[in-house]
Order: sequence, then structure tokens, then C-alpha cells
Amino acid sequence: MTSVLVLGGGPDAEREVSIESATGVHQGCLEAGLKAELLIVDEPSVDEINEWNAEVIFPVLHGRFGEGGQLQQRLERTNRPFVGCRAIAARIAMDKMATKLLAATLNIPTKPAVILDPSLYTDPHKAVLPIDTPLVIKPVADGSSCGLYICNNHQDWINALEAIKASDQQQVSMIEPMITSARELTVSVIDDGSDNLKALPVIEIAPASGIYDYQAKYERNDTIYTVNPDLADDLVSDLQSWSLSLCKQIGVRHLARVDFMLDASGNPWLLEANTMPGFTASSLLPKAAAASGLPMPQLCEHLVNAAIRSHQPIPSS
Repeated sequence: MTSVLVLGGGPDAEREVSIESATGVHQGCLEAGLKAELLIVDEPSVDEINEWNAEVIFPVLHGRFGEGGQLQQRLERTNRPFVGCRAIAARIAMDKMATKLLAATLNIPTKPAVILDPSLYTDPHKAVLPIDTPLVIKPVADGSSCGLYICNNHQDWINALEAIKASDQQQVSMIEPMITSARELTVSVIDDGSDNLKALPVIEIAPASGIYDYQAKYERNDTIYTVNPDLADDLVSDLQSWSLSLCKQIGVRHLARVDFMLDASGNPWLLEANTMPGFTASSLLPKAAAASGLPMPQLCEHLVNAAIRSHQPIPSS
């Protein structure tokens, strides 16, 4: 029986979501007949990881440390199988600007973006708008809509800058044109059983508030999720093909989720890629996997097996 250590927590803003996701994965592993333990962590060191007694690590952490390459680098140094991307791919995917640049080289449509460094704006009232409103401000390296600001006018822009400067974590953000009257779509990808990736069904997300923010994702139950929504076949094919191409270019392994917006004219636009999607009751990858015949226990076992199969031990010196 394979022993699996499921990790949750981490030091980032999505800690509570991570714990909920990890709890779901832990339960799924147990139901699949795996010997699984759940461990809530902060920033484990290589020495601490080496002390863990498990054949496979399943790190269900969200945010810069747990999903952005730091944890993956430490896991790699311990030379044991773990679920998810290696460190380099995790770093690229966590950087939304890097992801958009890669997408552009693949001719995947994505809106232009501008970097916002809050330290450069000493007086938000004098800050010049880099693009026309409405616009969206979001951290370059964070998720779950943490630090998301919608600016419909100049005063919203000032308010957003003031809020960012007053926050504890003044991190680099990005500014994009807001896609209005849009439909939000997502494509999950998972290992196909032979170290390649396959696309799962498209899911449409329809939040009651019109914005799929943190509250719509995790705190309310009025968001509607539609698997295989009414879309043209060629659009579905494009979304799935783009998702696979982007993930392969990034170097994703085992699982990921790629998010898009469909504007009022029916044009799709890439938003970002996530290399450790949520595993909560409302999370999207488990919904897509279940629709493909992989309910949570089978999905968890599938990913654990993928980690074992794709592991490349570091040669001893």
C-alpha cells in the first residue's frame, strides 16, 4: 500500500483554502485505499522534509511559496516523488506576466498587461492611469483572487493604489484591461496515464455577483458551475488545445488549470495558469475530472501514481 503525505497550509494568503483543499485530497486518498496522512505546514525546510516518512508527497499548497517553486525546489532536493510541477515550471506559471508572454509566443490570445510597482507611486492622487478604465489590478504572483481590484473610474484607481500601499504585502501587481460582459471559462488538464497531458471538459463559471472573487469561490454558494457549457465545437477545441500547448511550454506535469474569459463578441482571452488548483468542494479540476469518470478518490490515486511514474531519482555521486 502506497504511503502518501498530503500537505496543506503554507505561509501565503491562501493558507485556509489550502488546508481545505488538502483535507479533501487526504480524504480522497483514504477512500482510494492509500495509506495517507495530512500534515499542516508553514515553510518546511529540506531537513524537515527529509524526516517525513512517506513514499509520495502530495503538496496541496496555494500561493507563492507552496505553488511558486520554493517548496518544489526543496522537495526536489529530497529526491522523492511528489505531485505537481517541478520548481522551474512552478515559478513560470506562478508569474502571470511570464505566462502571458509564453502564451503570446504560442499565438494564444491574451490581453496586454502593464506592471504596477506600488513603491513607485508615492502619491496615488498623482498616479497616471497607464491604460483606460475599466481595468483590473492583481498581483503578478498570487491566486484565489487575492489582492484583486476592479477599477471602473479614476477614483477606483486611486482607491486601489492607496489600499495596495497600505497593505502588509506590497508586492508587484499587473494591470489589464477589464473584459466586460464576459463569460469565464476554465480548462483543467491532468496526466493521461503515460506522462503526457490531456484536457478535461470545459467548465463555465457564473458568479451571482458578476465577479469570480474570493467570496464567490469559497464563501458563498451562489456561483453556478456548468460542465460542457453551450459553446461552439471549434471554440472548445481551441480552448483545450491552447491549454495543452501552454502547459507543455511551461513544463507542467500531472495537473493544472488554465483560465479564460470570453468577451461580449465571443473572443476568448487567456487569463492565467494554475499548477496546483483547488480541491475544495467547489473546486473546478475535481468537477471536470468527475465528469470524465474520475471522482475524487480515483483522481487522487491517479495523481499519486503519476508522481511515482514520472519521478526521476537524482543519481548518487
